[in-house]
Amino acid sequence: MRNNKTLDVLFIGDIVGRSGRRSASLALKELKDTASFDLVIANVENSASGFGITLNVYRELRKLGIDFMTSGNHIWDKKDTEKEIEKYENVIRPANYPDGVPGVGFKTVEFEDIRVCISNFMGRVFMPVSDCPFRSFDRLYEKQPDALHLVDFHGEATSEKMAFGLYTDSRAAAVCGTHTHVQTNDDRMLPKGSFYISDVGMCGSADSVIGTNYDRAMKRFLYSMPAKFDVEKKGTLLFNAVNFSIDKRTKKVVHFEKIKKYYGE
Repeated sequence: MRNNKTLDVLFIGDIVGRSGRRSASLALKELKDTASFDLVIANVENSASGFGITLNVYRELRKLGIDFMTSGNHIWDKKDTEKEIEKYENVIRPANYPDGVPGVGFKTVEFEDIRVCISNFMGRVFMPVSDCPFRSFDRLYEKQPDALHLVDFHGEATSEKMAFGLYTDSRAAAVCGTHTHVQTNDDRMLPKGSFYISDVGMCGSADSVIGTNYDRAMKRFLYSMPAKFDVEKKGTLLFNAVNFSIDKRTKKVVHFEKIKKYYGE
């Protein structure tokens, strides 16, 4: 039975290609038999063949029960995304892109007794050029100080992610890192009451190199030769997510757990 005093959130790690969509489908069916979520959020920047998202994939993920979809540096990989992103009503691109970039960097949803703001920021260490994510969050928070803030910080460097978590501590209810596709073991409550994890992980083939085909990846590692990254379609499926419950009155996470599930072929 759902607790009306808490907001129950499922945040799913980077969905990588068809394998990731399949693992998300299996896991959501299983989880919904035993749990009830107010919000399901997933990072989808790799959901269409490992690079970006398409309208068909967006619709498929919505049918799975994913309410909002965050992204990152791969959001523009499909050629039609720039002109079609307005059709992806529940997709959020990084908020710290410069003014004038299509799409939106946050979405708000109203519940009976609370307003939730879901936002996406992209790191700048070992990542494409973007505006400052720290100051971008400041501007968003100034506009919505009373909302409950849930943040996807999409970045390469753990140090930058940790710095962002501490910088937004007490203002964001939760900061969930994405991008590296490896679930980290540092999930915790920060000193001022925010939930933090450096990386939620991924959904995709467990028998791969962070979702990509092993042979393709090894060509780069062994021979330093260029090779196209292809999503691994075979092998055991992996599902990574984090589930947390937030007290609506205090806007603090009162319970959290990492989720890791495997599904054989």
